[in-house]
Amino acid sequence: MKIGIIGLGSMGSAITKGICKNGVKVNFHSPHYNESRKIEGAEYFDSNSKVVENSDLIILTVKPKMYEKVLNEIKDSVKNQIIVSVTSSFGFEKLKNILGAGRFLLMMPNTPAMVSESMTAICPGEGISEEEIKEIKKLFSYFGKVTQIEEEDFLTFEAVCGCLPAFIYVIIEALSDGAVLHGMKRDEAYEYISQTVLGSAKMVLETKTHPGQLKDRVTTPKGSTIVGIKSLENDGLRGILINAIDNIIKSRL
Repeated sequence: MKIGIIGLGSMGSAITKGICKNGVKVNFHSPHYNESRKIEGAEYFDSNSKVVENSDLIILTVKPKMYEKVLNEIKDSVKNQIIVSVTSSFGFEKLKNILGAGRFLLMMPNTPAMVSESMTAICPGEGISEEEIKEIKKLFSYFGKVTQIEEEDFLTFEAVCGCLPAFIYVIIEALSDGAVLHGMKRDEAYEYISQTVLGSAKMVLETKTHPGQLKDRVTTPKGSTIVGIKSLENDGLRGILINAIDNIIKSRL
């Protein structure tokens, strides 16, 4: 399967590097490309249409506002290729409206793809074989973990996993502010907190233990942790996070 990527921003670059470092060639186009951004194993084409003509699977990693323009540019070049949408703004219906009958797949990675730790969801449309889905999952596993979901869950996945890295960065920054307030150096606070976030997430994944149970194990009677949790509950942290996801989804409906 020949891979084509249109757009070489942060996400496009991360996906391209992840695939190429595993020995798979990638064809790509980006209007902002220059030699300083050259990626070993990736071949630059001077138009989106040429990428499509020379690829079997085309991943659109351009900004959502550019989708309609790009789809109109490539529609005459699309034959039996699989077109991959990386935004909930362009689901199967919108893709069909512009490209007509075709083979489409929805994909939602997140920025930890840059360090090969993406949580990526795919939702294959009609006409994509099980063998092709298997191959696509393998390709996408080169930059993280992959799961297959239903179209109805795609927007929720985008809200939770697509946006979550930004939430975590805000939390890390806020916690470091608290540490700096009490005398810790900023760079040290970022390192200590980031490692703790990484380790805490790994505990959930590797032990398969409910997060509430892991929280209880840290929360000793009259200890520091329960004081902090009481403060978080009083300030409405749970409601704030639930509302963030709810507001994202409502804004996209």
